[in-house]
Amino acid sequence: MAEVHLSAELRTEFGKGGARRTRRAGKIPAVIYGHGADPRHVSLPDREFANAIRHGGHNVLLTLEIEGDEQLVIPKAIQRHAIKNTYEHVDLVAVRRGEKVTIDVPLSVVGEIVVEGLLAQERTSVSIEAEATHLPTQIEISIEGVQIGTQITAADLKLPSGSVLAGDPEQVLLIIQEAPTAEQIEAEMAEAAEELGIVEDQPDEPGDEAGGDESGADASDGAESSE
Repeated sequence: MAEVHLSAELRTEFGKGGARRTRRAGKIPAVIYGHGADPRHVSLPDREFANAIRHGGHNVLLTLEIEGDEQLVIPKAIQRHAIKNTYEHVDLVAVRRGEKVTIDVPLSVVGEIVVEGLLAQERTSVSIEAEATHLPTQIEISIEGVQIGTQITAADLKLPSGSVLAGDPEQVLLIIQEAPTAEQIEAEMAEAAEELGIVEDQPDEPGDEAGGDESGADASDGAESSE
């Protein structure tokens, strides 16, 4: 894992007003926790932090330069604006070289699924323990040649050297199911529509319009006869 150096500044303004002013200045409010020390409020350069996340993932290792000192950290929680998708706030965890940390690592599914198979992904990440300076950005799971009915668990993963599972090894990550037929899909859609009370319009029966015209004609003929 690459290490990214960022310049950080200590924050003296807190609360929503201070956070807004920090963001208007092109920086992200952040807090550093860990090692029994008091939390430190800092600001991070917005553009540089975004680039670090884009290339290194959410578990990117950061070296922050703060008033002449260096602090090694990894992101713990990242808040983003729901509409603008900009970074609103970051919680950082202080780490040391050689220290073991527990993180959630994204799973990357590779390979072609077997014919008539359907992938059901139960988990998108897995919890591992690894040395702080050697955290994987993702863990690959290959489904190449995996047969229908197979369940892939955390124990089946090939972890990077130095990493160990931190969660339940029997946790199911992926299931290769049998893909439903067109008839099954149609039946499920009809059942769902029935539960929602959706009634499909029925096509007109052939001859409906003609029958209506004939009735009208008969009535007209009858009227003329009576005259």
